[in-house]
Amino acid sequence: MRGWGLLVPLLLLGTNCPGTAGLTEVSLGRFTDVTLNGSSPVEFVLKNIPSNVSFILFQVHSQYANVTLSDSKIPSINDSETGSDAGLLTALLTNQTVCTWYLDTSLPDPVPASAVTVPYTPRDPIPGACNLEFNLDTDPNVYLSYNLYETVIMFAPANLGHAREATPPACDIQTGSESRWRLQYDIYQYFLPENNLNDSVLLAQLQKMSVVPQITANGIKLATLTSNDRTTMSFSSIPGQGIIYNVVVRDPVLNTSAAYVPVHTYACSFTVAMDNCATLGKVSTKVFFTFCAVFGLFICFFGHRYLKICFFSMGFIIFGFFMFVLLTRVTHLNHDARLTLTAVTGVIGGLLLVGYWWRFGCIYLCLLLVGLVLGFLVAAIVFFTPIGDYSTFRNDSIFWLTFTCIALLVPAGLLPVPKILNILSCSVVGSYTVVLAIDSYLYTSLSYITLNVLKRALNRDFSTAYSSVPFQKNDFIVIAVWAILVVSGVTTQLYRERDRLPFPPTPYVIWKRDRERRVTNILDPSHHTPPLKDRVLASLDRIRHLFRKEPPLGERTPLLL
Repeated sequence: MRGWGLLVPLLLLGTNCPGTAGLTEVSLGRFTDVTLNGSSPVEFVLKNIPSNVSFILFQVHSQYANVTLSDSKIPSINDSETGSDAGLLTALLTNQTVCTWYLDTSLPDPVPASAVTVPYTPRDPIPGACNLEFNLDTDPNVYLSYNLYETVIMFAPANLGHAREATPPACDIQTGSESRWRLQYDIYQYFLPENNLNDSVLLAQLQKMSVVPQITANGIKLATLTSNDRTTMSFSSIPGQGIIYNVVVRDPVLNTSAAYVPVHTYACSFTVAMDNCATLGKVSTKVFFTFCAVFGLFICFFGHRYLKICFFSMGFIIFGFFMFVLLTRVTHLNHDARLTLTAVTGVIGGLLLVGYWWRFGCIYLCLLLVGLVLGFLVAAIVFFTPIGDYSTFRNDSIFWLTFTCIALLVPAGLLPVPKILNILSCSVVGSYTVVLAIDSYLYTSLSYITLNVLKRALNRDFSTAYSSVPFQKNDFIVIAVWAILVVSGVTTQLYRERDRLPFPPTPYVIWKRDRERRVTNILDPSHHTPPLKDRVLASLDRIRHLFRKEPPLGERTPLLL
């Protein structure tokens, strides 16, 4: 760790040395900005390397363009690395004081990139020195892949450090304190500013995740792996959100550490024509959640007064959610087709719930379903907190059992006060649909309250993924809006309904009561109302005689005999 004392001040100076095509000199610990293009490869030269440095980690980063980093002018598969985050670990010879690397890209357009050299002493562990999976003999890179549900990182195990040209410790010896099996690996995560796709911002933030002191000061430590664990980890994918991952390997005996090459992702593509990082969010999704927000905002303030609309909205959510999960798991329909079928099923489900209340009038069963929607959202909020990352809940059985218990406790606890349960459900759930609509236009993390649960229901492997999300300026603003909507909705509905019955009688009961009253009460004037056929004939007779300027037959004065 003593070697970092000289390196940290250099990093804090934030020195950027713009490079040009051709020869570029670099310094230990200083980041160098360079612009690459396919016609002009760049040669990096590091001079005056101290004698106490045994290894040099050279790394280069670009936003999304692949660059090729090599030890030789003609790259080969065993001495080069290609990617947007590429690194090579160079073992120095006994009297070596100069080191050279070559950087190139196949793209004709200019590619902004940033490079840095990180020194390691003989006491520091060597990242990726026990590689058995990737092409390089010593591979300090962190490899990343992602899909709609999860982002996975992989890296090669490290080995103990050694002096220049000394024989390294064997990687397969598992006994004794002098083997690499004593090493530990800390996984760090760093969130870029939300909704920011600027390449200069990324390259500047990567400086905070390239060397150990900066990583521990700025990154979020998620887990610690031992040498007996698999060198891979999963995280929840957050499309459009820039995230940097890195691994710090520690030697607990010598109290030294070293960092791998950081890797970044936006969980989206910059090069595809449709739905790239700059145009995330399908039009159909925005339309869908906009309509949901309109209904949600209405029931947030008037849901209890207009009970049919409240029940329709809750039925729509319940049936639509289960249909979306079913369609995604058993069919291969595209996103728009699934969303359309989800909307149709939701409408049918909402009408069924309203029809059940209209016909049978069992208010408690309807409120139980309404309360389950609120309970689902509360349970999702609980697991959205750091509680959801506890290792206990990696087990699907424990997770879903706990989730179900929380979801059931909410309606069970509020069912004795049904009016409060309905008003609270309308306000909380209705206002959250507004949050989802905001997220479809402006990135926030609050949509992952329910999206993480949906991902876990759709993907069996998602239980192993860490679901941490950033909380930045946009999120705090949306949380404040959500809280204001909930408080305003509850207060407005309680005030409007203070002098009314908790729940109105169902329309079927009113219709049946009126029908029985008309049949049984002979004094009711409506009982003597002529049939509809006679009333229509009488109306036509009046119109006919009106045009003849004669009184109708029923109104003529009889002649005196």
